[in-house]
Formats: sequence, structure tokens, C-alpha cells
Amino acid sequence: MVDYHAANQAYQYGPNSGGGNGAGGGGSMGDYMAQEDDWDRDLLLDPAWEKQQRKTFTAWCNSHLRKAGTQIENIDEDFRDGLKLMLLLEVISGERLPKPERGKMRVHKINNVNKALDFIASKGVKLVSIGAEEIVDGNAKMTLGMIWTIILRFAIQDISVEETSAKEGLLLWCQRKTAPYKNVNVQNFHISWKDGLAFNALIHRHRPELIEYDKLRKDDPVTNLNNAFEVAEKYLDIPKMLDAEDIVGTLRPDEKAIMTYVSCFYHAFSGAQKAETAANRICKVLAVNQENEHLMEDYERLASDLLEWIRRTIPWLEDRVPQKTIQEMQQKLEDFRDYRRVHKPPKVQEKCQLEINFNTLQTKLRLSNRPAFMPSEGRMVSDINNGWQHLEQAEKGYEEWLLNEIRRLERLDHLAEKFRQKASIHEAWTDGKEAMLKQRDYETATLSDIKALIRKHEAFESDLAAHQDRVEQIAAIAQELNELDYYDSHNVNTRCQKICDQWDNLGSLTHSRREALE
Repeated sequence: MVDYHAANQAYQYGPNSGGGNGAGGGGSMGDYMAQEDDWDRDLLLDPAWEKQQRKTFTAWCNSHLRKAGTQIENIDEDFRDGLKLMLLLEVISGERLPKPERGKMRVHKINNVNKALDFIASKGVKLVSIGAEEIVDGNAKMTLGMIWTIILRFAIQDISVEETSAKEGLLLWCQRKTAPYKNVNVQNFHISWKDGLAFNALIHRHRPELIEYDKLRKDDPVTNLNNAFEVAEKYLDIPKMLDAEDIVGTLRPDEKAIMTYVSCFYHAFSGAQKAETAANRICKVLAVNQENEHLMEDYERLASDLLEWIRRTIPWLEDRVPQKTIQEMQQKLEDFRDYRRVHKPPKVQEKCQLEINFNTLQTKLRLSNRPAFMPSEGRMVSDINNGWQHLEQAEKGYEEWLLNEIRRLERLDHLAEKFRQKASIHEAWTDGKEAMLKQRDYETATLSDIKALIRKHEAFESDLAAHQDRVEQIAAIAQELNELDYYDSHNVNTRCQKICDQWDNLGSLTHSRREALE
């Protein structure tokens, strides 16, 4: 409890004092609270709207602070030290805040306001651009924005009507309650309330003895508004938050002021809605059960589809039959990359969504005190994880094999090209050599011609010996191509054998010609 009494000797307030209209615990502010982040803190408030907000917010705060024996007079000034702000939050939440600092220096005030802002943030409220310094400095825009945020969180957020909540829920409640009344058409929280009939209709719907609705005239808004405000203050304990002239005198009443005022009517009449709330709870339970059944069906379907895809994909990834050419292997690699880029990502998302659905379903069942969901045999999350792990292992091995196979084929292509070049050079060199060696030109030659032919033959033998190493290289390359399982090994071997046979024949012919010359 904020020790306001110790600081200002103004009141005594225990931890068990009332919690206030619409007080709630923590949690997300919800969709409507997200929409309220657009509070314009950079532009000046419309003077008429600011006046309405000051009156309404001040009265709203005092309706809670009076339970602790205090009140505020000036909304800009009275929250500057943070003490009454901390007290207000304790009253409406029913929770204790950290002990305030008793000093009167600026730093003490900032620390107190920060404690209040931290508490508001702990309830899931996003305070955009509202800082303790602005509140301590008495910034009107920031102070009104902060109080509006508090009102939203503790008086409006928890309103729930037929699956709608917060502002939409409050508006739907007003529409449902005022639907039977003539001249009342609630479509918003500004113009629809300007003639005062909607306020009177709300009261008459719940406490018909307090309002003579048939005597009210649409063309007399001031009387209508004053009648509703006075009845609400006298019989419903709803303080007067606006003057009739404030509403009638503006083209469009301030939405936040009207919402705050109307929320007090909602909470005042909430007791009468208990039976309706109980019926809504039954509908919600049925809806939750139906939603759980849908989640179970979705899980089974998604699990079945995902496992089937895994079963089809793993054999493809485990296929290690090599192709004959680099082009064919590169196509396989492109198919694999296409699988990684196009086909697998949606399955990753499906797997994640499946796990989220499973966990969400189990949480919903646990909160509903229902037995945990047990998927069909073979479709457990663990089965999917095991299948996925197998898929990842096959995928990793497949990529490694593809890259190794492409490197092997690249080496083979290089060797094959080297073989073809060397073979072509050798074949070009041997062309015509057999015919030359078979010549019998020595038979009619003179002795000097014979000696010249011998010298020419010796030169050829030297050249032939030099080519021995090239033939051996060609044979070695052919052998390596065979060992690396080159797809065109047959043609390579045939050509190599032809070269070797020709080489042997050249050797024999060379030997025979030397003997003949000698």
C-alpha cells in the first residue's frame, strides 16, 4: 500500500479496501489496446475535448480514490509526486505497489511515478512516449494519455460480450441494451450519446423505476443528459463526470470521455448480467471443445501428410546411382538445390506449425481439465522428429555424394581430354611411318646411298625411342580412366590398344629395316 498518509497525512487505506470497477489482473491489452497506441501526443488536444477528458478522468479517478479517503482536484498537478497515482493503481488493482519514496525532491517524484508506470507496464500495457518526467512536469497531454491508458486496462479491457471485448464489447453491450428504445441508435461513443437518450435507456433497461423514459424528448438533450447523470449519481453511485452543456455544446463529444462514463454504467449493471455471462461461458466451453476437436483433426491430417512426404523423399535422397556425364550430375545437383529452395521450406513450416498446434492443443486441454491428446500410432511428435532426422541425414549424405561425384567426373573429363590430345598427337606422328619402314629402296642403292639410308634410319630410331615415353603416358592415362570407372572406357581402351599394337609393329619394322640395311 502506498504510504500516502505518511507523506501528506490525508487518509488511511488498507490492502483489503475495494478493488474498483473493472479491476483486473495482468495479461495482454488485446487488439483494442493496440489500437489505442495512436493517442496523439505530438498535437495539442482539442480544447473542448481536453475539457471533457479532464472532467471525466478526474471524476473517474476520484470514484476510486475516495475508497482510500482522498481525491484529486487538478489532474495535471495532483499526480506529479506519484503518490496518488500509486494509490489509484492499488485501489483499482487490489495489489500492492513498491513502497513510495517520501522525499519531495524531483528525483523522488520521478522514482514514484516510475514505480507506477512499471506497474502499469507489468499488466501488459504498452506506454508509448509516456515518461515519468512528463508526468512530474505536469504535462497535460501525457497525464491524460496515461490516465486513459489506465482506464482502458482496468475498466474497459476486461469487458466481454458475445466474443467481442474492450471497446467493441462495450459498444455491443450498449447496442443490445438500448435496441428496444425508440430514437436510440448507438453506433459510436460520441454523436450517438449527444441527445442523452442512450444514457437514459441504459438506466431504464436495468432500473425502469428510476426513469420515465416515455416523457423524454429527443429535442431536449440538456434535460435528458442532466436527468441521466443525476439519477446515476444518486441511485447507481456513478459520479457525475460531465456537464450536459459540455456534450451539447460540442459538434462531436470526446470519445474517450464518453467511453469512460459508459464503462461505469456497464460495471454498475454487471451484476444483472451474471446469468447471461453464465450462459456465455457454457457456449465458450462448447466452442473450446469444438476448437480442440478441430485441432486434433488438423494435427492428424498434417502429421499424416508430412510423414508421407518424408517417406517419399528419403529414397530419392538415398539414391546413389551415378550418372555418366557432368551435365547429368549437375542436373541432379540442381534438382537437389530446387528441393532445398522450393520444396523443403514449406515442409519446415508445416513441421513447426504441427508442433505449435500440438502444444497449443495440450495446453488448452490441460486448462480445461481434459485428458491429454494422444495422436494415432506412428504420428507422435517423436515419430515426426525421428523421420525428419532421418531425412536430414540422407540429405546431408546426398549433397556430399553429388559434389564428390561431380568432382570425379570433372577429373575424368580432364583425363579423357588429355588422353585424346596425346593420342591424336601420337597418331599424327605415326601416320605414314609403317609405309616408310616397309620400303625396299636399299635394294637398288649404291654403297654410299646405303650409308645415307642407315644414317637416316638411325635418326628415326632416336625419334622412335623419344616417343616411347609418350606411349607409356597414353597407356597410364587409359589405365587411370579404367580405375576411375570412366563411362567411355571401352572406346578409350580400344584406341589405346590400337596405339600399343601399332607401336609394337613400328618396333618390329624398325628392327627389320636395320637388319636389311646392314
